[in-house]
Amino acid sequence: MNVLIVYAHPEPQSLTGSLKNFAVERLTQAGHQVQVSDLYAMKWKAALDANDSLEGASGPRFDPSLDSQRAFANGVQSADIEREQQKLRWADAVLLQFPLWWFSMPAILKGWFERVYAYGFAYGVGEHSDTHWGDRYGEGTLAGKRAMLIVTAGGWESHYAPRGINGPIDDILFPIQHGMLHYPGFEVLPPFVTYRAGKTDETRFAALCEQLGQRLDTLWHTEPIPFRRQNAGDYLIPQLTLKAHLAPGQDGFGVHIE
Repeated sequence: MNVLIVYAHPEPQSLTGSLKNFAVERLTQAGHQVQVSDLYAMKWKAALDANDSLEGASGPRFDPSLDSQRAFANGVQSADIEREQQKLRWADAVLLQFPLWWFSMPAILKGWFERVYAYGFAYGVGEHSDTHWGDRYGEGTLAGKRAMLIVTAGGWESHYAPRGINGPIDDILFPIQHGMLHYPGFEVLPPFVTYRAGKTDETRFAALCEQLGQRLDTLWHTEPIPFRRQNAGDYLIPQLTLKAHLAPGQDGFGVHIE
């Protein structure tokens, strides 16, 4: 299988970097083909702007969506965007490895999504009608591929528990797993989260590698998070709200999981 690792940490010797190196070795030894997009080493341009098209803005002002659509459709995207899209097409699975900084991914990785997920590639795909509102949330360009987050966090696991002060880790990661991965079609696997990252010694690192190795070995067999599919009958269209008989009396992120 082909595995793309999108890695975002400025320090190669960090825990995130060390786990990335382990993942590459483990997957390669298992016979998989692995590519790594090391965003800091690549000096990835995080800002979405008119320079993402080789022809610049199409009008008197830059329109992020329409200019992205035009550049993608006409084959005039900047070369770095095109390369990352080709990697995504090539991959059977995508691993996102990053530290949890201020309750989200590093800005450089957010910028990777904003630029690579072009209009016509990751969104704005498929017909819009009274029964089908685009190919998204379980359908789309990246359908049939798997994705998993490998995250390091400084806080204790209890800090991210359902009643923890930081909020539940599943809620914190929901915009990434549901909004950035499920949206264009990925099957999203439960995340691999390491807590108290700064307190990792050699013994604990060995244990983490063993745990991560097991997740990597079962990458193709692990049951994905059962996110609801937008066009499978659970949502009113075009309102895109969950039908009243499903999860009655409930709201929040959890209702979008079967």
